[in-house]
This record gives sequence, C-alpha cells and structure tokens, in this order.
Amino acid sequence: MRVWPCTVKEARRIVRQWHRHLPNIQGGLFAVQCVDDSGVCLGVAVAGNPARTWQGTGRLVISRVATDGAENACSMLYGAICRAAKALGYREAWTYTLPDEPGTSLRAAGFMDMGLSDGGEWNRPSRARNKAIKPEPKRRWLRRLAMEKSA
Repeated sequence: MRVWPCTVKEARRIVRQWHRHLPNIQGGLFAVQCVDDSGVCLGVAVAGNPARTWQGTGRLVISRVATDGAENACSMLYGAICRAAKALGYREAWTYTLPDEPGTSLRAAGFMDMGLSDGGEWNRPSRARNKAIKPEPKRRWLRRLAMEKSA
C-alpha cells in the first residue's frame, strides 16, 4: 500500500461512493489517495479551507477521508495530508468526527482529541444549507504541523 496523487474531482467521486454519512463535499484544496500494489484505490482524503474566520491563519481542515476498509489506510491518508500541508506552510491540521467514532486512525496519525464542538446551525438566509445535515456537536481533532515562532 502506498500514497499516490489524486485530483480533488476524483476524490470527490470516491467520497460520494464510500463515505458513510456525508457523501457530498463542496470541492477542496488538494487530495491524496492510497493505492494497493496494482494501483487500485483503497481510499482518499481531501484537504480544504477552514471556516472563514480561520482562513489565513495557517490552519487546514481535512474535510473527508473515505476508504474501502483497507487496514491502516485512514491513518496513512491523514499522515500524507499532514505532510503535504506542512510542506505548504500550514501550522495546524483540523478535522472532525461524529462523537461516537473512536478516532483510532487519527490518534495513530498524531492527532489530539480537542473535545466536542458546540455544534450549531450553518443555514443562513443569505446561503441556505442542506437541512439533512444535523447540526449536532462533532469531535474536534488537531495535529500541530509546525511550532509557533517566538517574537
């Protein structure tokens, strides 16, 4: 198993097929895939921009990871996205899971559990959001990619 380049368009197609509860994704900054020795895709990960208030702060959000269940594929994809993000100058990588998901792959990839988010509604009069997505709290995960520079 190895990491291989992937377009965001192709990763989005695979996410639509394999992701358990959020198959729709609105683009991304870059993506990566994990393939077997014959080149068959075992999983993808998509990196995206954080919320507007965090943009330009050196933070990256891993918006989706989807696999066919291959062992260690998730942690390999999280690690690959983090290495690429660090090379691009990002300081932190963030991602979110459902509260009942254990986060085993995230811990294996060096993420820290930051507790539950507040949840909340994303729907606004100026930009309606999909009502099928429940505004429940999510578990927030953080991996520091670079140390803060002191002044």
